[in-house]
Amino acid sequence: MTEQNRQTAEKYDVIVVGGGSAGLSAGLVLGRARRRALVVDAGEPRNAPAAHMQGYLSRDGMPPAEFLAIGREEVASYGVELVRDRAVGVTRRDAEGGDFAVELAGGRTVRARRLIVTTGLKDELPEIPGVAERFGRDVLHCPFCHGWEVRDERFGVLASSPMSVHQALMVSGWSADVTLFLHTVDEGELSDQDLRRLAAAGVKVVPGEVAGLVVEDDRITGVRLADGSVHERSVVFVAPRAVPQTGLLEQLGAELDETPFGAYPVVDPTGRTSVPGVWTAGNAMGFAEQVVHAVSGGYRAASAIVGELIMSDLDASLDGRGTGDQV
Repeated sequence: MTEQNRQTAEKYDVIVVGGGSAGLSAGLVLGRARRRALVVDAGEPRNAPAAHMQGYLSRDGMPPAEFLAIGREEVASYGVELVRDRAVGVTRRDAEGGDFAVELAGGRTVRARRLIVTTGLKDELPEIPGVAERFGRDVLHCPFCHGWEVRDERFGVLASSPMSVHQALMVSGWSADVTLFLHTVDEGELSDQDLRRLAAAGVKVVPGEVAGLVVEDDRITGVRLADGSVHERSVVFVAPRAVPQTGLLEQLGAELDETPFGAYPVVDPTGRTSVPGVWTAGNAMGFAEQVVHAVSGGYRAASAIVGELIMSDLDASLDGRGTGDQV
């Protein structure tokens, strides 16, 4: 292949960075719209530790890996290219966008007229022995994702901030036996309203730093405090620190909004960022985006881009400029 042909082959209408549920959903819409698209997948979905995903109508209980495998097959069937690689850099030609160059860790540099960033976030867990190893099994973070499966068990909630009170109150909807372990949070940091609500919900509050989890026969049986005391529990909820993977958006100068759960891009209802030609979807745009939300967000972003490209090309044709802002 000549260098000229190779460069032509590296140009796309849209590059989707991230091959999780949001990215694959966008890829599916783009393929069905007959757009040349590339999905770059680093292979690190946020829900990888979970055995099943819940709350997705018609897919409730499906293993996340199976869901993504089916999605990749569907996307590829429409001619969308999928590559297992990591985007490590991005630049654009001018302030109006129109030509984005994405550098991949494997050495390729690919270009596109539009960009969708679905790079998600990473969960940083409390550094307590046993927590990371059992995350997604009997160490959980979302009652909507896993509450039904562990309903009526003995819940423990490991506080990482005063906001953990909210988590303890929420999970009390799935079990009447909930203990909030304050861990490194001082009881004086809890408001009177917090304490009244915890009492009303029947949540027991235990001060003292948590030293680790007690595990027997591959199941949590208790929470051990630094003083050596053990409290019997069978499920532990934690609130991971969310770390949005917004590096590419920051390289492009996207406006970010600081929230209690990290800095996320400012977007319109379709996921369009403040950078012309750049959209986002899934956990890259918000902490609470579940799989069903991510799929919807990918769809909205891709359909908005398709409409924009069609109108851009039509306007360019009318103006005698050729095919829009193609590279």
